[in-house]
Amino acid sequence: MTTTAVRPTGNRTPTARSGSKNKRHYGTHIFLIVMSIMWLVPLGWALFTALRPKSDTDKYGYFSFGGAFNFDNFVQAWTQGGFIKYFTNSLIITIPTIILVLLFASMMAFAVSRVSWKFNVTLLIMFTAGNLLPPQVLATPLFEMFKLIQVPYWFSDSGNLLNTYVSVIAANTAFQIGFCTFVLSNYMKALSADLTEAALVDGAGIWRQYWNIIIPLCRPALAALATLETIFIYNDYFWPLLFIQSGDRLPVTTAINNLQGQFLSNYNLLAAGATITVVPTLIVYILLQRHFVAGLTLGSSKG
Repeated sequence: MTTTAVRPTGNRTPTARSGSKNKRHYGTHIFLIVMSIMWLVPLGWALFTALRPKSDTDKYGYFSFGGAFNFDNFVQAWTQGGFIKYFTNSLIITIPTIILVLLFASMMAFAVSRVSWKFNVTLLIMFTAGNLLPPQVLATPLFEMFKLIQVPYWFSDSGNLLNTYVSVIAANTAFQIGFCTFVLSNYMKALSADLTEAALVDGAGIWRQYWNIIIPLCRPALAALATLETIFIYNDYFWPLLFIQSGDRLPVTTAINNLQGQFLSNYNLLAAGATITVVPTLIVYILLQRHFVAGLTLGSSKG
C-alpha cells in the first residue's frame, strides 16, 4: 500500500517580504511633516505680519491676534519700493542667464556623456569641482577683472564691465554651469546609445544629434533645471550688490532696502515687500510643476 504525501502550498501563509511591503513608513511621514512645518511657518508668519498694520503690532505685539487685517502694507510696499522697475531688472538678469546656462551646460553634458574622447571624466570633474569654491573667494579677482575690461561708453557709463547687467549675467552663468552640466550629463548617459548610433548611420552630424535627438528627450530635466535656476538667480543678492553701483539697475531682491528708514524699520512693511518678491518664483514653479516633478523623478533613477 502506497501513500501519497501532500505538500502544503506556499500561497496560504504570507511571507515576510509581503509583510514588509505593507508596513507603513511612519518615520518618513513624520519627518516630512516636520520639515514641511519648518519651511511653512516662516512664510506664514511673514504673510501674517504683512497683513497687520504697524500700529496694531505696536499695541498688541507681534505675537498676538488683535487688531485689523488688510492689504495696506502691500500697496505701500509696492509704491514705495518701486517694484516695477526692480522686477524689470530681475527679468533682464534672470532670463538671459537661464538661457545661457542651459545652452552651455547641455552642450558640455552632451560632449562628456555622448561623445567618446579621452578627457570626458576629467572635464566633468573640473566643472563639478568649480561648484565647491565659494563665490566670495572669487569676488575680489572678478571685481578687478571686470574693472580692467574696457568697453565703449555707449555700452557702459563706467567705461568697463562694472555697473552693467552683463557682469552679473556672466558671473551667475559661470557659477551655475557646473551644477547643470553634472545633472544633464547623468541624464544623457541613461539615454539609449542606439539613438545617436542610428542617427550617425543616417548621416546626422554632431550638432543634429545634439539639437534634434538628445535635447528633445531632455525636456523634463531642462524644465526642472530651469525652475531651480530661476529660483537661484532671481534670489541672488551677492553678485548684483558687488558689481552694480547704480541703484536703478539693481534687481528686486535689493528693493526691500528701500522700505527701511534711517532710524526706524517697519517690519510689517518689510514682510509685505518680502512676500511680494516671492510671487514670481511661485508662479514659475506652478507653471513648470509637472515638468519639474517629472524631471526630478526621472533623474533619481538615472546615473
